[in-house]
Amino acid sequence: MITLGIDTANQTLAVGITEDGNILGQIQINKKKNHSVSLMPAIEQLFQAIELEPTEVDRIVVSDGPGSYTGLRIGVTTAKTLAYTLNKELVGVSSLQAIAANCVNVEGLIVPLFDARRKNVYAGVYRQREGEIETVLEDVHISIVELLDQLKQFQEPILFVGVDVQKFTTEIEEILPTAKINHVLEWNLPNGITIATLGSKIEPTKDIQNFLPRYLKKVEAEEKWLETHTPGDESYVEKI
Repeated sequence: MITLGIDTANQTLAVGITEDGNILGQIQINKKKNHSVSLMPAIEQLFQAIELEPTEVDRIVVSDGPGSYTGLRIGVTTAKTLAYTLNKELVGVSSLQAIAANCVNVEGLIVPLFDARRKNVYAGVYRQREGEIETVLEDVHISIVELLDQLKQFQEPILFVGVDVQKFTTEIEEILPTAKINHVLEWNLPNGITIATLGSKIEPTKDIQNFLPRYLKKVEAEEKWLETHTPGDESYVEKI
C-alpha cells in the first residue's frame, strides 16, 4: 500500500509517502508560510522527486485536528479533494497523537500540546505499549492549569512534547516539578511519515464529502454567529 501523509495543523508543513512500511520520501518545512500556497507544490515536488504518479497512491492520511483553524481547513480540504478526485481512501489522524508518536523509547506518559491562547492548550495524553501509541486521555481544549491538575493523578513519568511547551514551563515546573520537557528537536514537529504510518492502521472514512476537521473549540466567529442563531440542522461550518 502506498500512503500519502499530510500535516498542516499548525506552522509546520509536513508531507510524506510510504509504501508497505518503507519510506519513499518526505518534505518538512517549519517556517511560517501560507499553507494554501505551498501545500500542493510540496506534494507535487515530492511525487516528482520519487517518480511516482498521484494515481498510484492507495490512501491519503491527514492530521484532522486539533490545531490552527486555517491550517486544518487547508490540509483537510486538500486531502478530501485528492481522495475524492482520485478515488482513494481517506483517513484522519489526531495531530496531537502524531506528535506523541514521534517519541521513541519513552516510558510513562507522553503529553503533546499546542498553544490555544489565553493560557489554554490543545492536549492529549498518550503512552507507548509494545511499539504502538495508545490514548490515555482523549484530546481536549483545556486550560494549562486544569490539564496539569488532572495529570497529578498519574504515578508515572511524564514527558511534555511540542514546540509550544516552552511557553508553559513555569506552570509545569510549579505544578508537576518531576515532569520532563522534551529536548529532542525532531520530536516536537509533525512528520509526514509518522502521519502516513498512523493512518495505515485505521479504517478509512466511508463519507469523504462530509469529512471535517476536529477543531475541539469553536472559533471566535462561530461563537458570535451562535449568539444570534438558534442551533439547528444547519451548522456554522455548513453555513460558510
